[in-house]
Order: sequence, then C-alpha cells, then structure tokens
Amino acid sequence: MIRILLAEDDQAMRTYLARALENAGYDVVAVDRGTEALPYLETEEFDLLLSDIVMPEMDGIELAQHCAEVSPMTKVMFITGFAAVTLRASREAPQAKVLSKPFHLRDLVMEVQRVFGLSAHAQL
Repeated sequence: MIRILLAEDDQAMRTYLARALENAGYDVVAVDRGTEALPYLETEEFDLLLSDIVMPEMDGIELAQHCAEVSPMTKVMFITGFAAVTLRASREAPQAKVLSKPFHLRDLVMEVQRVFGLSAHAQL
C-alpha cells in the first residue's frame, strides 16, 4: 500500500484530504506543520510527501528539501493557493508536482495516481 505523509496546517483541509486519500486506498499520516512531519520522515518510510507550501514554523519547500536529504526515494507533491508560491516551488523543487487550490478531490487522487504510474480510476 502506498504511504503518504500529508503536511497541511488548515485542519479542515487536512481532514478533507486525508479522508479522500484513505478512501482511494492510500495509507495516510497527517500532520499540521512541517516541523511535525520531520520525525516521521526520519523514522518511517513514505512513498509520497504531500505538503502545503505556506505553513507556520517550516514551509513546504524547506520540508521537501529536508525530505530529499533523509528520504531521497520519497516523491514530493505540493498544494498551494498562492500563485507566486507556485513559481518559487517550481524553481526550488523542480521535480515536485504543484497542485493549485482550489482543486477537486478527484483531481488530487488522479495526480497521486499519475505520480506512481497507476491507471486505476479515482474512487471517492
């Protein structure tokens, strides 16, 4: 089963995304900030880091850079509602996919499937 570490500071969005990904068959660990995600990256294996970019204490780009150091096989996908932040993410983490808010949950699940080369239909 694909394991996803979700870092999203907005509680409602975090719950919403985690539930959608779990319903699609993924194992999700959800945290509310980058600094809370660090111990998970250092002690557990994840296939995907799904992170908001704008978060308190440590932004998603810093988190992704740390992830690349401690867990280089973990793929990275960003979610953000800020266009300027999208440009920064593309510059500083060019290998990461950026999904702009607002998006439909089906789009999120489809993007995750694409990252792993899966062709199954999204089931929400």
